[in-house]
Amino acid sequence: MNSFRFVAPVALLLGCSGAAWADAAESLRAFVRDVKAGQSGFTQTVTSPDGKKQKVSSGQFSFSRPNKFRFDYAKPYAQTIVSDGAKVWFHDPDLNQVTIRQMGDALGNTPVALLTGSSIEKNFELKAQPDKDGLEWVQATPRESGGTIQWLKAGFKGKALAAVEISDSFGQRSLLKLDNLTTDTTPPASTFSFAIPPGADVSGP
Repeated sequence: MNSFRFVAPVALLLGCSGAAWADAAESLRAFVRDVKAGQSGFTQTVTSPDGKKQKVSSGQFSFSRPNKFRFDYAKPYAQTIVSDGAKVWFHDPDLNQVTIRQMGDALGNTPVALLTGSSIEKNFELKAQPDKDGLEWVQATPRESGGTIQWLKAGFKGKALAAVEISDSFGQRSLLKLDNLTTDTTPPASTFSFAIPPGADVSGP
């Protein structure tokens, strides 16, 4: 099942100041506070713990706060993940399998909670990071230990969210690059509903 699954040098050498670093943390707070909905294409690159293997996938992402989202993976194979704010459906069309989870069990301290939740600092501790790859970065570390996420970073180009990077408890890293995230329109309600296909193998509540 697809899932959202990289010591800063001296600021002077990067040409940025501590104040600039702080801007990324404020950009993330503003994104969670002010951006109510959005949609974007994405490319996700998952790197193995030893850094030698990578898996690249791509598709479309939509969200509407609080906690409604949809990921439609198109390459290398189709998969859909949909939340209506109460439940999350994971659909593998090749196997015609559907897994259902309750929202509280599926989110918690996860990247999706950061992107689509209504609160950020309740679940994460924020720390600004140096600029990298033309983006301003902030690191979010889960306040509760023991989860699958070690940390995640959000990269901003100006005030626009452009990338999310995650390190999990197994040492695997994932970089999600957003392709021109638009936040000026709300996706239709049907985007966040899911109808179980006929004959699907269903598991979950």
